Amino acid sequence: SATDQITITVNPQPNVTANAAPSSTVCVGDQVTLTGSGASSYTWDNGVTDGVAFTPATTTTYTVIGTDANSCSDTAQITINVVPTPTVSANASPSSTICVGDSVTLTGSGATTYTWDNGVTDGVAFAPTSTTTYTVTGNSGSCSDTAQITITVNPTPTVTATASTITSCEGDTVTLTGGGATNYTWDNGVTDGVPFVITTTTTFTVTGTDANSCSDTAQITITVNPLPTISANASPSLTICNGDSVVLSGSGANSYTWDNGVTDGVSFVPTATTTYTVTGQDANGCTNSDTVTITVTTCIFPQADFSVSDSVICAGSCVDFTDLSADALTWEWT
Repeated sequence: SATDQITITVNPQPNVTANAAPSSTVCVGDQVTLTGSGASSYTWDNGVTDGVAFTPATTTTYTVIGTDANSCSDTAQITINVVPTPTVSANASPSSTICVGDSVTLTGSGATTYTWDNGVTDGVAFAPTSTTTYTVTGNSGSCSDTAQITITVNPTPTVTATASTITSCEGDTVTLTGGGATNYTWDNGVTDGVPFVITTTTTFTVTGTDANSCSDTAQITITVNPLPTISANASPSLTICNGDSVVLSGSGANSYTWDNGVTDGVSFVPTATTTYTVTGQDANGCTNSDTVTITVTTCIFPQADFSVSDSVICAGSCVDFTDLSADALTWEWT
């Protein structure tokens, strides 16, 4: 017999691990890099090359075989979770078109959290000063998407208020018109461009709106002066005899105009009973009128019929006059 020996060297199996960078959870369209560790060379399934980035389409478990210098090998697995990317939308309330000075609220949708540029906070109102495009980034876990919205800021119109006159008399008509916009709304029941009767001093406000629905206001005050209280006067009387003269005069104003050719304060002889109208104008240009009726009567003058007790008397003596026809006589010594 004879003997022989052989030594069997048993090398330890490597402890292989599978690693993913930047994470084992990625978003659709993102890349991931798989690497093995614990051995010398690595072979991946599913067409993956160790240390080379690729884009997984769906959630998949990858297996790596790691072989060390002794040709010993081990396997490891890692699951790459592919999370769908959120579809983010950018929204504006009340509208994406506003006027200078108005507020707008921007909100994102389609994700979990939202971050805006230009200092905007999601869901918090602010007042843009000019037309601007805002970008929102929405995140769902580690996945994100962006969206944009443009807020158009239209200038505010410069509205003016004008009137046919700013000083009027009680009962006159005035026309108010707005300018600088497209359409106008007045308070106090006024319609733009339509005359109306004004009775008291009033401040009117107009709101003008342009084609972009932007508006501005303006005010105008119409001063209303009261009408003068006019009186028509006649001297010496309202009833005169035919052929007598009368003087008509007005009071309560600054100047007076009579109809029927009458001049204020100048006597004239009416020929028949007539109603005269005087129009008086005060210092504010306001006018009012009054009337007076002059009654012209036909007067009959009786002949004096009288007797005397004696037609020749001595100085200091008395004489009796007897009225035989008239109701009253006025005697005059000559």
